Amino acid sequence: MNLLIDIVPTVVGINGIEYEINSDFRTSILFELMMQDNELDDKEKIIQALNLYYPEIPEDINKAVDMLLWFYRGGKDITSNSKSAGKGKAGQIYSFDYDDDYIYSAFLDQYSIDLQDIEYLHWWKFKAMFKSLKEDNEIVKIMGYRAMDLSKIKDKEQKAHYKKMKELYKIPAKINKNEQEKLSDINRVLMGNGNVSSVL
Repeated sequence: MNLLIDIVPTVVGINGIEYEINSDFRTSILFELMMQDNELDDKEKIIQALNLYYPEIPEDINKAVDMLLWFYRGGKDITSNSKSAGKGKAGQIYSFDYDDDYIYSAFLDQYSIDLQDIEYLHWWKFKAMFKSLKEDNEIVKIMGYRAMDLSKIKDKEQKAHYKKMKELYKIPAKINKNEQEKLSDINRVLMGNGNVSSVL
């Protein structure tokens, strides 16, 4: 899938049948937030994901889940070396929940898009715009602080500064270690590095 030459999809093919998929960016943001919700068990998440994405849920549930994950990932083949959404070596670097105001203002500033007022924006287009936000946007600066590898900074003053910034902008932890490990399994599935059966 190439955004420059292919039309972004609003349907997915499952066993020779085309099914409409809810392609607005809000659906996939809700999906990402839901997958990080430790109050829902894994089966509930799968059921809610199907209901979020499909106006009519396909009979082949496994394939339906595979296709909604494909859609969520932007139609890209994700390798094991790829960073997951909002994740990297430094951990989670953005949160649609915690950083909503920064992300909203960044889109308004850079693209003149009011995410409150816009009726529809395809998820893949939103993702492309989000990835391309300029460095002078506050959310990009904050993600940079969160992603900073302090072990690579030799200057003590710089290290102290970035340590302070990482702490200042740290995403509040809402889950315990066991739940974090389970979330990591779910993130691997979301990014194509695991299988659905491991979370069902």
